[in-house]
Amino acid sequence: MLDARKRNVLLAIVKDYVATAEPVGSRTIARKYKLGVSPATIRNEMADLEEMGFIEQPHTSAGRVPSDMGYRYYVDHLMKREELTAQEEKMVLNSYLTKVQDVGEVLRRTGNLLSQITNYAAVVFTTHYGASRFKHIQLIHIGPGQAVVVVITDSSAVHHRFIEVPDTIGPGDLETISRVLNHKLQGRSVENIRLTLIKEIYSELARQRHVLNMAMDLVRDSLTVQTGEKIYLGGFFNILNQPEFHNVERVKTLLSLLEQENELSTMMGDIFQTDGVTVRIGGELENEQMKNCSMVMAGYGAEGQPVGGIGLLGPTRMDYARAFAVVECITSNLSLVMERLLRGRGI
Repeated sequence: MLDARKRNVLLAIVKDYVATAEPVGSRTIARKYKLGVSPATIRNEMADLEEMGFIEQPHTSAGRVPSDMGYRYYVDHLMKREELTAQEEKMVLNSYLTKVQDVGEVLRRTGNLLSQITNYAAVVFTTHYGASRFKHIQLIHIGPGQAVVVVITDSSAVHHRFIEVPDTIGPGDLETISRVLNHKLQGRSVENIRLTLIKEIYSELARQRHVLNMAMDLVRDSLTVQTGEKIYLGGFFNILNQPEFHNVERVKTLLSLLEQENELSTMMGDIFQTDGVTVRIGGELENEQMKNCSMVMAGYGAEGQPVGGIGLLGPTRMDYARAFAVVECITSNLSLVMERLLRGRGI
């Protein structure tokens, strides 16, 4: 256990790093957090915390950032319980008030709601069968001659493919392709994409035909996937906006993982072994691809039986207190809704 001063210094480091994504120095702590001690004393405490493994220095001459161990200590001993605002609680209730008989639609709404409130990626685990419909496509320029195509289906499954593009194709061209395909294909399944529509798309995007071919291939592949266990993702692009994922290699790794539904199901598989909300930080996810991520998750059920789980996926530098409160609130409401649905009473 840490003494009171070290706890206060660690708490200040976690709060500041979560807020700014910048390594934290002793002068910043002294100026912003009014701990009643000098910067020199804070430096000594930081040196002790680093030696104990609670914080680390990302590079020479930088401030300090929390380690996985530091975040774990914060979650277990320092984190204060938060509540959603009255407006956010109303948003949650309103999301489930509209009468919906389809479980899939309820879970899609849940994923969108989680991500909307927190700006993290949302993961909703359940059992789902059936072919998918097109929801969204985005072609993203990631460097000279390189782009990534990301397709999201109505079940919120994410599929991606890295492609080579001609030097004459720039970010504006990729945005045009995305805009046209989103307009033309919205809500369509493979069976509903007629030849006349395909001809219309190719006529409108004749100049970008080479890139369009690769994008359409991924659309077809994504819409023909059928699975048993299903992962719904909400707010997927939120996590790409986090500073930790501005690195191309990290983006590649994360995209690959999000397509591996078995891996995501495995990571959420133990949520029914404990009551309430579970927090897994960095290496605790036991997946090398997720070492820079954390998940805050909980199971939902009906009539005392587990049905699935929800979680928030973000960088280890996530706002755990807020994520915890949001997951707790939505899990409670979702369990009530699922119980009514599965009893056949509707919402």
